[in-house]
Amino acid sequence: MKKVIIRKTEEIENWRKNINSEINFIPTMGNLHNGHIKLISTAKNDNSNLNLVSIFINPLQFDNKLDLENYPKTIDNDIKISFSNGADAIFIPSNEDIYPPNNKNIKFLKAPIELSSALCGLNRIGHFDGVCTVIYRLLNLVKPKNLYLGEKDWQQLLILKNLVQRKKLNVAIKSIPTQRDFDGIPLSSRNVHLSKNERRLIRFFSSELLEAKKTFEHKKKINLKEIIKKLSEKKISIEYLEHLHPHTLQKARLEDNISLLAGAIRCGETRLIDHVFLMKRRPIIAIDGPAGSGKSTVTKLIAKKLKLLYLDTGAMYRALSWLMIKDSIDYKKEKKLQNIFKDISIVFKSNTNEKQDVYINNYCVTEEIRSQQISSIVSKISSLKEVRKFLVEEQRKIGESGGLVAEGRDIGTTVFPNAELKIFLTASINERAKRRKSDKNSKDSQEIDLHTLKELIKKRDFEDSNREISPLMKANDAIEVITDGYSINEVVDKIIDLYNEKIPKEIEIN
Repeated sequence: MKKVIIRKTEEIENWRKNINSEINFIPTMGNLHNGHIKLISTAKNDNSNLNLVSIFINPLQFDNKLDLENYPKTIDNDIKISFSNGADAIFIPSNEDIYPPNNKNIKFLKAPIELSSALCGLNRIGHFDGVCTVIYRLLNLVKPKNLYLGEKDWQQLLILKNLVQRKKLNVAIKSIPTQRDFDGIPLSSRNVHLSKNERRLIRFFSSELLEAKKTFEHKKKINLKEIIKKLSEKKISIEYLEHLHPHTLQKARLEDNISLLAGAIRCGETRLIDHVFLMKRRPIIAIDGPAGSGKSTVTKLIAKKLKLLYLDTGAMYRALSWLMIKDSIDYKKEKKLQNIFKDISIVFKSNTNEKQDVYINNYCVTEEIRSQQISSIVSKISSLKEVRKFLVEEQRKIGESGGLVAEGRDIGTTVFPNAELKIFLTASINERAKRRKSDKNSKDSQEIDLHTLKELIKKRDFEDSNREISPLMKANDAIEVITDGYSINEVVDKIIDLYNEKIPKEIEIN
């Protein structure tokens, strides 16, 4: 398709009518650098949509007239960069196009106070109102499927996510990690204003944040006063330096696994921001739900796509049930189980088919534990206090460093109550019975008629939901995902989208 430059708002509508594709939208204020290039190229590589880059210096974002006048304008180079890195069209409107005089249809929006009153909002009064106004205007003109934004402006990203949700806009926000220059400072259009000495100061500031991040990985705590002292000794003018919750921008709490260390400094007339994310452990996804809801299949695919460890807790209970049957262990004599468990080892190993096998006492039981015999007894065995205590401790040991996705029936409520993302995956009994019936890996299910399968599933649901210890239930902060009518890949993509909303892309490169 021919690459085009669009300069009038009415031309956007005509262009949209003549394309047979969804749109990826990358809004910019020009003076493009490698951070913008990463946004454009990411959009190009993500899908087959057309990529539209806008170049518009939004006057509503500036609280200083001189700052607006001095903002770098490099339009010819911006056009060249955009097209050479994957843009199919460039939108370069004038102020009059975006804010037509006397047009009462233009909505001047207010950013949410709870997000805009902290950090940059403390001194840049009205800045985020201007951001919301222009992005809302552009989104209504472009009507994209995806909006690509950088995490460098993390507060702005949170505010725009809120805008999309608040206005119920049908657009997905895709973010990329903060892109840094050769010396470690965040790429910014304002960096061209820096003198050598000013660049040295911002480099010291960024290096202190990155060093604080390394220290936090070991000590799990941060000393703001010490960082501020080091910056002050270098005569660096600090506007703010805060340790906050990454989504609410309220003060970080001890129980927060992921937190945000963000700061702004002034170098001469230039104001620069930077941040790092601090983590006590890598993220955890907890997926709970009833039998036959597709947890295992979905969890395996999520683990593969996000490069997380797959913790199949259900297989651990099934393996233990298998051993009890094999060794004729009387599980009703619960007091004796504690001594028996001392000699039991359950581990997961990847096999040659890139799948995961479960071993109990060095014996591979991957196939055996999926029989109807095990299915009929595992709920009773998993309800035993000593069994749950033993396996929950084993699961928590595996999850100490995070970086995993686990599925079961009490993962979000009991095993990992502080998981970053909790999903309650479910489906109707009819749907679950049909899936079990068509499961080629379960010979027993194929031999049972559909009505009997439904009754067995109802019985299993009742037992799981009414057991005394860690019953199957949806955690208060879990997101329910009903899978009826959706393909496995659609469910996986939905959960990955939810993960990306909660977890900064930047931590993937930690």
